[in-house]
Amino acid sequence: MSMVNAEELKAKVIEKLQTIFDPEIPVNIYELGLIYEIDIMPVNNVQIVMTLTAPSCPAAQTLPVEVDQKVRDIEGVNDVYVTVTWDPPWNKSMMSETAQLELGFL
Repeated sequence: MSMVNAEELKAKVIEKLQTIFDPEIPVNIYELGLIYEIDIMPVNNVQIVMTLTAPSCPAAQTLPVEVDQKVRDIEGVNDVYVTVTWDPPWNKSMMSETAQLELGFL
C-alpha cells in the first residue's frame, strides 16, 4: 500500500466531500460549511466532524453514512470516523462564497 502524506490525503478527502450534496440544497456539503473538521490521524485514519443544516434534516441519517463510505473508498485511507455535532449550530454564514453566490445569498 503506498503511503500518502496527510496533506495529500486531506486534499483527497476534501475533493471527495465536494461530491456529496445536501438533498435539499444543490450545493456540496463542503461548500455549505457542514464539515467542521478533517483530521488525518496516524496510520491514515480520517476523523471528520460534521454537522447538518438542521437536526430534523431528512439527511441526518444518510449524509454521515455517505461521508463515511465515500471517504473510506479513497485509496490510502485506513479507517474513517464521522462525528455529527450540533455545536456550533450551522448557519448560512458558514457557507463558502461560492455556495452563497450559487444560492443567491450574495
